[in-house]
Amino acid sequence: MSGSEKEKDDHLALKEEGNTLFKAGDMQGAVCCYTKALKLSDSKAESAVLHRNRAACYLKQEDYNKAEADASKALDIDPGDVKARFRRAQAFQKLGRLNQAFMDAQRCAQLEPKNKAFQDLLRQLGAQIQQKSVQLNSTDARVQQMFSLLLDASAKDSDRQKAAQNLVVLSREDAGAEQIFRNDGVKLIQTLLHSKQEDIVLSALRTLVGLCTGHQSRTMAIVNELGMEQLCGVMGSGASAVSLAACHLLQVMFESLTEGMKREIRGKDEAILPEPSKELRSMLCHLLEMMPASNVSGTGRDSAINLMVKQVPRKSLKNPDNSLTLWVIGQGLKKILTVAGTVPELSEGPPVTDNSHMSCSVLLSKLYDDLNSDTERENFNKLCEEYVQQYFNQPGLDAKLRAIQTVSVLLQGPSEVGNRTLEMSGMMDAVIALCASEDVTHQQVAVETVIHAAGKAKRASFITANGVALLKDLFKKSENDRIRVRALVGLCKLGSAGGTDFSMKQFAEGSTLKLAKQCRKWLCNESLPATSRRWSVEGLAYLTFDADVKEDLVEDKNALQAMFDLAKSEDKTVLFAVGSTLVNCTNSYTVEKPDPQMVELAKYAKQHVPEEHPKDATSYVEKRLGKLLEAGVVSALVCMVKKESPALTEACREGIARVFLALVERQEDRGTVVAQGGGKALIPLASDNTDVGKIKAAQALAKITITSNPEIAFPGERINEIVRPLVSLLTLECTLLQNFEALMALTNLAGINERLRQKIIKEKAVPKIEGYMFEEHDLVRASATECMCNLVLTTEVQKLYLATGNDRLKLLVLYSGEEDDRLRKAAAGTLAMLTAEQPELCARIPGTTTHWLEILQSLLLCEISDLQHRGVVIVQNMMQADKSLAETIMESEALEILSVLAKGGEGTSKPISKVAQNCLDKAVEYSIIMSREGREKEKGTEP
Repeated sequence: MSGSEKEKDDHLALKEEGNTLFKAGDMQGAVCCYTKALKLSDSKAESAVLHRNRAACYLKQEDYNKAEADASKALDIDPGDVKARFRRAQAFQKLGRLNQAFMDAQRCAQLEPKNKAFQDLLRQLGAQIQQKSVQLNSTDARVQQMFSLLLDASAKDSDRQKAAQNLVVLSREDAGAEQIFRNDGVKLIQTLLHSKQEDIVLSALRTLVGLCTGHQSRTMAIVNELGMEQLCGVMGSGASAVSLAACHLLQVMFESLTEGMKREIRGKDEAILPEPSKELRSMLCHLLEMMPASNVSGTGRDSAINLMVKQVPRKSLKNPDNSLTLWVIGQGLKKILTVAGTVPELSEGPPVTDNSHMSCSVLLSKLYDDLNSDTERENFNKLCEEYVQQYFNQPGLDAKLRAIQTVSVLLQGPSEVGNRTLEMSGMMDAVIALCASEDVTHQQVAVETVIHAAGKAKRASFITANGVALLKDLFKKSENDRIRVRALVGLCKLGSAGGTDFSMKQFAEGSTLKLAKQCRKWLCNESLPATSRRWSVEGLAYLTFDADVKEDLVEDKNALQAMFDLAKSEDKTVLFAVGSTLVNCTNSYTVEKPDPQMVELAKYAKQHVPEEHPKDATSYVEKRLGKLLEAGVVSALVCMVKKESPALTEACREGIARVFLALVERQEDRGTVVAQGGGKALIPLASDNTDVGKIKAAQALAKITITSNPEIAFPGERINEIVRPLVSLLTLECTLLQNFEALMALTNLAGINERLRQKIIKEKAVPKIEGYMFEEHDLVRASATECMCNLVLTTEVQKLYLATGNDRLKLLVLYSGEEDDRLRKAAAGTLAMLTAEQPELCARIPGTTTHWLEILQSLLLCEISDLQHRGVVIVQNMMQADKSLAETIMESEALEILSVLAKGGEGTSKPISKVAQNCLDKAVEYSIIMSREGREKEKGTEP
């Protein structure tokens, strides 16, 4: 056979396999086969059919953009393909492109006038188009009314405010947004942005959000009409609420433009759009210009940094293109470093907030992590060193202070770069010298730099050798609490070098407790500025490695309340410190348990062996968790998750997820966590987090879903959002306990309604659940089978069992005869439902195993009522489905067992007796056995 003939056979085989998988309901598998076949096909006609078939799969998967694209490709080859045209019409309808859908449906109806499906779709589309037209007319009138009021200078302020709010509501509807845009609404909004009333400006910004959301062409037009300079000017204004609203608008604009770049664009309206990358770079350019600008408020600058953190670095390192990061570094790294080097107490430099330095360090870290090569990293280092050197070499202390402040921010962000700048000639000496300065500002900047350097491996030994005496001196002799609290944190950081290892203590016995007591005292001192009180939490984050400190802290209700109040405040820099402290108090950090044999070997070799503190035992941890819950830890964590800030880093999110998981460990505490909003807070933590953080949050969601009513714990649409995190736990990377808890939680969800079952199927969970049905561990295997028992209520899953050439049914029959009662119940329950919903499966049961009849009989004889009931239901379904099956069953011992059960003696429930009697009645109907009356009559006629 030649190569081309073999390829032809291969692609035809793949096409047939795709068709079989499509019929069995495996859309993903079918798409895979059709895609492979398309690569091998060299026939245009065959390619058209494959595109058409794949379009049908995408329709089922609700991926309408891909369905429309494939149907269009099929029609490009064969314009007369009525199936492809019908599928494209369906895709257009779902995408809201009704006129194009109507044209396709009309053409289908012309080609096949008697086809009912075509006529029905045409009628539907006609009604939808008419409804949209009526809606547009009424919306148009409402938009005109709002415009008239807003442009009327003589109108009351209250009426104009109401009109502006109505405009926001209208912009959220597609028809309203289109009418506002077409009626020159952007010019009106531009005038509203200059209003002196904050409410009017906020309404204008929110209306723009409605116009831009998910709409690339409108967004590009608005960016060009309003200009980024104006939008950045609004964001840079002093008012916090206005700045945040403008930041949200720009975020929506970025998303609409970047999503538009990713989408496959088709159709007349969208094909003429220019590439939006020019607009994106222009927007970023303006954000960079905001960094050093003295007329931009601190809040506005923080918003600009926040936007860059979200938009510049790649979302996934699998994407090789980091050109946007390189462009930002080339265009604006030194502008970002201007913010990093700003010391608020000095006159020079742009206005900053308490959060600016932390946000800046996060942005610098993200940019550095997004670099691909040593050359790119070397360039970043060089630019940072040049900037620091420029200020450090200038005469005067203020310039040196700017250089040291920049180093401090770099040490918090890309620490490798921070270390290099710290090693520059004279830098460390200047830092140590400034620690002894009489100027509080100089001292503060220098001490903070020492603290940040202490955590970095390269400098830690130097700092430990030289810094401890210096910090102790400052702590004892300084008369300023701002300096003393920072010196204390430096000592805490150095004192916690041993981590949780009880035997590795840096200071004398009891020193950490004294330091912690002082931290708690400052934390509760409201006369201190919030920044200084935040540093006391930073100290506790290090000291709480010591279990004695944990115990003291959870007993101090005032200190806990003060810490939670800080976590809820506007100072977002405290988030990581609070999270770390709570991780330590709840022991939710990862501890590698050493191998006992290796420990013995280490002792023999006189090597150091880590020791656990006695107060880190489970009983102590549980009591600490109880006290934290009483103190209101959940509401603090919920507030922390809501913060829109670069300070809420992935590491911080991971810490919060760890704490939540510890808090829901005990079943009796889960209700408290849910009641205080913990369930809602866990959902974003399960999607936007480190890999470990996602798993911890998902496991916490699983624990809640197992023991709470999911509809109450996650009301409304939220319940759909927990499916994906739960399915993410069904992997080999997760522990068997996590697999088990996810399966239990999914079982609960699958039992609620069809919509949730469809969501579970859409998340491709069914093959994973089937995989766990083969797991060796009894509990995991049984819970997977229980989950399947609820999923078979869906026709799509039933079709998997109907498909030929698989052992799904055989597995259920065999499991119904296993010794594990939980597994038997789940398998027999699934069989009972399947045989009721799909009677044709009944005839296949005898072909699964030669022991099928014994398995059924053992179910009928079982002392466990639930199993017995499942057994009689399966027998009833089989007898109703097929007379020959009924004969086989009645010829066995099952007849005698059913007769006993039908009489309903002691220990037999009424439902079981009733179903058993139904089986006997069916046998009589088939004339397999004789009814009691028939037997008596026969006896009476005997000679």
